[in-house]
Amino acid sequence: MKVLVMDGVSEEGLVPLRQHSEIEVVIGSKMSEDELAEIIPQYDGMIVRSATKVTAGIFERAELLKVVGRAGVGVDNIDLEAATRKGVLVVNAPDGNTIAATEHTIAMMLALARNIPQAVMKMKAGVWDKKAFLGVELREKVLGVVGLGRIGSSVAKRAQALEMEVVAYDPFITEEKAASMAVELVSLEDLFRRSDFITVHMPKTKESYHMINEKTISLMKPGVRIINCARGGIIEEDSLYRAMLEGRVGGAALDVFEKEPNTESPLLQMPNFIATPHLGASTEEAQLNVAVDVSEEVVAALTGNMVKNTVNIPSISPKTLAVVKPYLGLAEKLGRFQAYLVSGRIKRVEVIYSGDLTKQEVAPITTAAVKGLLDPILQETVNFVNAPVLAKNRGIQVLQAVDGQSEGYASLITIKVYSDKEEKTLSGTLFGDNDPRMVMIDGYRVDAVPNGYMLYVPHLDRPRIIGPVGTLIGDYNINIAAMQVGRKQVGGKAVMLLSVDGEVPDITLKAIAAIDGVIDVKMIKL
Repeated sequence: MKVLVMDGVSEEGLVPLRQHSEIEVVIGSKMSEDELAEIIPQYDGMIVRSATKVTAGIFERAELLKVVGRAGVGVDNIDLEAATRKGVLVVNAPDGNTIAATEHTIAMMLALARNIPQAVMKMKAGVWDKKAFLGVELREKVLGVVGLGRIGSSVAKRAQALEMEVVAYDPFITEEKAASMAVELVSLEDLFRRSDFITVHMPKTKESYHMINEKTISLMKPGVRIINCARGGIIEEDSLYRAMLEGRVGGAALDVFEKEPNTESPLLQMPNFIATPHLGASTEEAQLNVAVDVSEEVVAALTGNMVKNTVNIPSISPKTLAVVKPYLGLAEKLGRFQAYLVSGRIKRVEVIYSGDLTKQEVAPITTAAVKGLLDPILQETVNFVNAPVLAKNRGIQVLQAVDGQSEGYASLITIKVYSDKEEKTLSGTLFGDNDPRMVMIDGYRVDAVPNGYMLYVPHLDRPRIIGPVGTLIGDYNINIAAMQVGRKQVGGKAVMLLSVDGEVPDITLKAIAAIDGVIDVKMIKL
């Protein structure tokens, strides 16, 4: 078996591969997509970092390929859909850089508090200026942690050791779990108002994009210090610059920018701003750890052993996979839909099986549903192995059950999500071998393909609602591909579900929400 290693992956990290005499390791140099497609047919495995793009065209040419490993967390340079179609496992190393990113955040916070980079630069310029760099202590200051995932939790733990008071915002972790970490869970607005330091550890989503902006900065304490070592784009950089210029923000430290590389930001001219070029995972240990982790995963995949960090296909027996594989995509889409649908802190998830599925091994399908639910809302990579653990770590109970009532379908998957505010129920099935459908939302019958962009509009069942919704969407040249309307009784409540060819802008969503009779509107991306 041959494994192609690209992008300068740590040689020490390849030891697990080289220890297997039946595996030949080939170190590749930088090459174009066409060049890679030309040689890929001879390889059983491949390891990349971020530079090499593993596209659908490369997977099409891969004749022997069984596994592609990403020596790091993100897999955006790998076409997961094409890999899955080809039956190729994609694995990553989600835990290898946790400590590196955590320590970098703490280092940035300390450097920001004590003006260390600025003082160093002046010293190197031959100036001894002790009075210019009066700092602040971290002890007894309030640290606001936005996102309590792996890295956010680790930062909170270390901040507590520095005798800081830690408050956190994370809409997808239970209060009980936060309390077990001695962290006070608060609203985002409350966090902004109370914090002396704010550190961001959220994924970049539609909801978190420009989360820190002119309006939210106005809520913060005068002189607040802001750190972002997570994702560029969560902070609206022009608003941050203006707030620093006016003295409303006492300092900021960024390891990530909305556009990278970035050496021309006006922030770099501010004396109380410090920055690093996306170094969060750049430690010798982290680079070695991710290389070792992914090498071990590739070895496991090639030798038929258990794979822990598979991103696209669960590691289960071929016999079981053959039966449940058609339902994995359906369950993941249903879970993802629920992530957009439900409000509040998720406390419990129930996955209920009816019909023929009651006779099958459905645990992998449950995991796929949980993966779909968590994937849009967590910063860390969610895969088929860690999804149950991530749910447990956040205090979310996952239950699996069977039901004799199949509502007339051969097989039916129902996902119930309970939060501290509401309960949401979503059911789906397969028509034929691979035709997924959503068939019920909160008791309303529908028939919709869960794919692409979808608009969910609960409303009152009366005239002059559906037409104005369609008109508003059409005004932005967005085509409606399909529409479903479900109701329980004439004149009562109803749901409208539209498949659209593009993302509906916020201004249109607000206009739809303002239509008399519309109860809510949610943009869903599957």
